[in-house]
This record gives sequence, structure tokens and C-alpha cells, in this order.
Amino acid sequence: MPAPTLLLGQTLSFVKNPFAAPLEEAVRHHRHGGVLITAGKITEVGDGATLKAAHPQAEVVNYGDKLICAGFVDAHVHYPQTGIIASWGKRLIDWLNSYTFPEEMRFEDPVYAAEVATRYLDLSARHGVTTMASYCTIHPESVTAFFSAAQARGQRVVAGKTCMDRNAPEGLRDSAQSAYDDSKTLIDRWHGVDRLSYAITPRFSPTSTPAQLEALGALWAERPDCLMQTHLSEQLDEIAWVKALFPQARDYLDTYEQFGLLGARGIYGHAIHLEPREKDRLRDIGAGLVHCPTSNTFIGSGLFDMKGLIDNGHRVGLATDTGGGSSFSMLRTMATAYEVAQLRHHPLHAAELMWLATQGAAQVLHLQDQIGNLAPGLEADLVVLNLASTPDIAQRSKRAEDLWEALFPTLMMGDDRAIAATWIGGRHHDAQ
Repeated sequence: MPAPTLLLGQTLSFVKNPFAAPLEEAVRHHRHGGVLITAGKITEVGDGATLKAAHPQAEVVNYGDKLICAGFVDAHVHYPQTGIIASWGKRLIDWLNSYTFPEEMRFEDPVYAAEVATRYLDLSARHGVTTMASYCTIHPESVTAFFSAAQARGQRVVAGKTCMDRNAPEGLRDSAQSAYDDSKTLIDRWHGVDRLSYAITPRFSPTSTPAQLEALGALWAERPDCLMQTHLSEQLDEIAWVKALFPQARDYLDTYEQFGLLGARGIYGHAIHLEPREKDRLRDIGAGLVHCPTSNTFIGSGLFDMKGLIDNGHRVGLATDTGGGSSFSMLRTMATAYEVAQLRHHPLHAAELMWLATQGAAQVLHLQDQIGNLAPGLEADLVVLNLASTPDIAQRSKRAEDLWEALFPTLMMGDDRAIAATWIGGRHHDAQ
């Protein structure tokens, strides 16, 4: 077995959810800390000098006063939209028709799909993202490209073939049967292999017929170990469209529920304009909700009710929603989440933002026992933050009297320059 690696620096980990416990109980911060990595796993976290003395054979990487924390977990992305991120848009449907659908048609070409998958994983690693849940396209080649690229890096990812059999262009539609067959084949090929997990992926109710939703619900019942990801209540005109397409449904969520697509391993992106019944059902079933703040503001979707949903017992994670979102950066995502919460009159603390981007998102993906924290036994996916990465940030953090004052400027103003290092599976990936 190779010698362990010891990372030295400030360390930040969670022992409780900071939304539910006082900060002093929820967070563990070592000013001069260390993280010991052995064979891709975190084996010890604690005082740096103590760990160094106890493990003299360890290879030491000293990050000084930089902050070592869990790698960011991006719970909702569309890697095929990498090339069209930050495209001028109007409403959701216009954006899909103008940019998304034409670009996704190109992913039938496995060479193009592999090129974009590699580019996306490179870009996300530069921003400290170590795990993501991605929608692919209707083409099985797009899934194979993404999983292959992640597997080569030893990276933990979630992905699935996006299924659409109506209200999409010719050449970007499958069928109820092919969606089932393709997804099942991909599950058998990739799910649980190395660090890869499959998510059954109907894009959203308007682009799937009842027959397709029923087929995917049947597949999920056969493979309940898989996740299921989709979109829910993103925009008001989208909700009106869903009601017109499913006149018998009680609400938007019911268009999934009646076909077996509501469950604890379900991941529902956006979830902005929820009805009371939807909130109750999602909470009671233990489903995961994903807040995509840069997307919600960029496309004009609305303001996610973080406090209301958290207080009501929902599981919530954070996501960039690349490329409807306008950044690959989870720092930028945290900054926008803070601004959205301010507009909802409930400011989020730096600890809460960091929790949403690590443990919260990992819990939504049912991966909290593998990733999302600095704790012995977890996989060594880490990000190292430079809390003085630009003159703007440095002059503010210099005045800080505690960790949170030092960290908050980076959450609000940081970008890829703040990512001093990204570690995936215990191996260093150049972030610059």
C-alpha cells in the first residue's frame, strides 16, 4: 500500500446540520488542522502537528492558512449544455428551443460527446466540484461518454440518459419503449461500477407522454437502487403548460406521482412554485429538492423558499444547473443563493451555504456516506480554498475576527482563483 498523504491547513467539517443545530455544535474548525488520506479515503482529521507526529511516513502537502473542506457537490447539471452556458435567453421554453435542443442533437456523435464531457469535467474541477448529478441527452452515447470520462479520473458522478418522446424536435425524441430499453441497458452497464451511479431521467413532464412516464416508473420500481432526477415547478408558464397537458392531475407533482416517479431517491430540480400538497408529499416521502439559484435568476424563474422548505423538514441541496445556470462555480452559486434568501428576508450563514454545497447536496444524492464532508471513512474528495485569492477579497478577509468573516468574502466574491487545489479520490487535480 502506498504511503499516506497528509494535507495541512485550516480544516472545516460538519458534525451536525447547521440549519438544525447551533454553529458551535454543528461545525468543527481546526486553525492548524490536517487531513490524512490513505488509498483514496480520509482516515483521520484533526490537529495537524499531532497527525504529522503520528504518521512520519506520510507525504506532507502544506497549504498554510488555506481552508481544506469537502469537495463541492453539484446536485443538478446538464453537461451537454457546457458550450451554450450564458446564452442570452427569454423564458425557459424559448431557451430550450433556441439553444438547448439544437446543441443536444450533436451528442449522437460519440466523439463530440466525449470532447464536451472531458471539457465539462475539467472546468468543474477548476471550480472545486468533485461530484455532480448530470442529465445527458437522449443518446446513449452521451451517457457512455460522460461515465467513461469520469471513470478515467476515478470520479464519483451520477448521470442518466434524458428521456423525451414529445414536445421536442425531430431527432431529439425517443419513445416509451426505447427510453425504457436504453435506460435499462445503461443501468446494467454502468450503475455501481467504480464510483458511478445511474439516475433514471425523464427531462420533465411536458416532454414525456404518459406512456413514457409509466415506462420509466416501472423501470424505477425494478431498479429502486437507482436515483431518479427530473424538473419540477420551475416557472409559472411551465406549470400552466403541465396542467394543460395533464388535466386530470392534481398538480405538477402528481404528473410524476401517478406514474411511480415519486420516491425517497427522487431528485427534483428547482421546486420553486410548489403547492401545499406537493410540499407535504415531497417531505413525507423524503424526496430531495435542488436549489439552482443562478439559473432561477438568469432565466427569471422565481425565488426558492429555502427557509420555508428547510423549516418544514425538506432535504435540500445546491446546484449550478449548468448551462441554464450562468456559472460552473459553486462559489458563485452560494453567493446567488444568499441573495435569493435575502430577497426572501432570511439571510443564510456561511456555514449553511457551505453545508448546502457539500453535505446537503450529498444527502440529496444519497451519497452522504461516501462524500460531502471531512470525516474518517469518507472518500477523499476535497477542495482547498484560498481565502485571499484576489486583492478585493484579501483586503476584506484581512479584517476578519473569526473563520466565518474570513470565509464569507470568498463565498460572495470568489471564483476559480480561490480554488487552490482540488482532490478527487485522494489524487490531486490541478485547479489552475
